[in-house]
Amino acid sequence: MLGVDDEEGGVSGIPRAYKSLLGASAAAFTARGVHHPFAWRPYGGRMAKKVDQIVDVAIVGAGIVGLGHALAAVDRGLSVVVIDRGSRQIGSSIRNFGHACISVQSGAAQVHADRSRQLWLRLRDEAGLWLREGGYVVARADDELAALGEFAARRPLQARVLDAAETAAASGADPAHVVGGAHLLDDLQVNPREALFQVTEYLRSRGVEFQFSTAVRTIREGRLHTTRGRIGADRIVVAVNYDVDQLFPDLGADYEVRRCGLDMTRVAIDGLRAPLAGPVLTGWSMLRYSGFATAPSLAGVRDRLHASHPGLAALDLNQMYTQLPDGTVIVGDTHYKDDVVTPFQQENAFDEMLAEAAVFFGVPRGAIRVVERWQGVYATAPQDFLIDEPIEGVHVVSVTTGIGMTTGLGLADRVMSEIYEPVGA
Repeated sequence: MLGVDDEEGGVSGIPRAYKSLLGASAAAFTARGVHHPFAWRPYGGRMAKKVDQIVDVAIVGAGIVGLGHALAAVDRGLSVVVIDRGSRQIGSSIRNFGHACISVQSGAAQVHADRSRQLWLRLRDEAGLWLREGGYVVARADDELAALGEFAARRPLQARVLDAAETAAASGADPAHVVGGAHLLDDLQVNPREALFQVTEYLRSRGVEFQFSTAVRTIREGRLHTTRGRIGADRIVVAVNYDVDQLFPDLGADYEVRRCGLDMTRVAIDGLRAPLAGPVLTGWSMLRYSGFATAPSLAGVRDRLHASHPGLAALDLNQMYTQLPDGTVIVGDTHYKDDVVTPFQQENAFDEMLAEAAVFFGVPRGAIRVVERWQGVYATAPQDFLIDEPIEGVHVVSVTTGIGMTTGLGLADRVMSEIYEPVGA
């Protein structure tokens, strides 16, 4: 077992930050802003126990935000361990559309999304991800087309207005209901069933250690205690999305973090007019993404959709579609917020979504065959991002809205940059 004082007088696995200080006193480490890996450190008036492992960065959570921090750390030459309580990832980062909605963000989300785009493209090349570029918005009413025109006028490098024929050909939508659309030039699509596992293997090949089926018991400055032992770390990142309340309940309460439950399904569509050239958004999507918010025509879109489809409005629908490499289409999604997500899904939500999909694609309802249903879940809060340091050297980071695949990699890179290359340092 590695210890803070090895019985034989030597310790293996020393992080990079410590190597230049071997043999130095604890005071010398403190002067360099680094904790001495071999010193006994008091907690609560008693001596800390020995650690089993020492790394530069320990990350709790192997979702896209956790993996983003691991990528940023290993890129900086740091030693990294990622801990996750599951035997593999099964959370928000795989229960999604695989759509990185880069083009339709604003503010900090746009900054993180733009950086995420660079990193996704890099991972395509280095980790062998299936990825395609570009997304589409289908306008099925004049006010939606007007709002898209206003959006594209502000962002000519990110969006291009399409005519009805171009839109229908790219989206597979029924031409009878399409008045136009937009091509979202910066959007990306990955396969959510594969991407996270491929990134995990890529990071493992670069020396990142993963400890799955491992729960965290306690977290303190410079160390954490797991069901497999104790880990000493210069920095600890907690990236557990909606489960922040399980490790830092007061922090979760302060940020008003709740869970957003989603109804989603994957279908096979007989008679689909054309393959989807990329992820497809609709007028309902325009009501959700902040990049559209300043379009003057958007208020009219909201009023019309809510008045004509109160049932869909009550489900808080985001009508969107992505097609996977096997030809099946992910259909979604509804939203509700609570402290816990009930395991009982309402069939009427699926009925409504599938009926709308039949109209959208211009096929009989019977031509849509459900392959899978599932319950998505992600963290939601009044702010889009939770970034805090409740204990010195312990960084809690979550995307607290439904844009984790869009912003997670960039957010993580920004956090690690501020830790290791702070402005003004």
